[in-house]
Amino acid sequence: MTEKFDFTEGVQFDPGFICNLSAFVPSIDYIYSDLGALRNFNQKKLKFKMYYHKIVNLIDTYIGFYLGCILWAAVIKDLKKPVLNNLCFGAEYDEKETLGEVRFVREYLEQFKKDVKYYMGQEYKIDEFKTRILDEYEEFLKLNQGFSTLQNSSEIQLNDSAKALSDSDRDLILDTIAAVVESGNFKELYPLEEKLFQAKVSA
Repeated sequence: MTEKFDFTEGVQFDPGFICNLSAFVPSIDYIYSDLGALRNFNQKKLKFKMYYHKIVNLIDTYIGFYLGCILWAAVIKDLKKPVLNNLCFGAEYDEKETLGEVRFVREYLEQFKKDVKYYMGQEYKIDEFKTRILDEYEEFLKLNQGFSTLQNSSEIQLNDSAKALSDSDRDLILDTIAAVVESGNFKELYPLEEKLFQAKVSA
């Protein structure tokens, strides 16, 4: 196991991801409020182009964060340790509220594709593996009922599609998570998607 995390007393609910995140919904609301304040279409086009890379980075960050949450869960589950600082514990589970953000991200992706076409005349296509991460994360939240009762890592429920991890996989995941906590670049987690999920079987 990597020495970057101390599991002596238990496992942290959040390995340090949250300090690297800007809230998705308020960030998108702010951008579109700024766009809406402009009446001239050419000004809106210019403003949208200015925001384009920020929006793409926000999308990639959150999808990487969702993947990171499942990766962290997959690693700590078998440690069978108390979960520390679970801010969700004790809350009444509300599925609509729990899934609200990830569903907003999914719906916004469809809107973003239209907006890129409208304002920039370009095609924006989301990678298939990113769509899968959104699907898997939504299922993960449902299985664990928003972590409202989670006290021990052994209680974590993983998706049926999750693979059994080798020791080398666990070390790689922990090292990568530690690097992401340091850098804030959640895209570094993307290559680990294939280690976490079984390949989809084509219909």
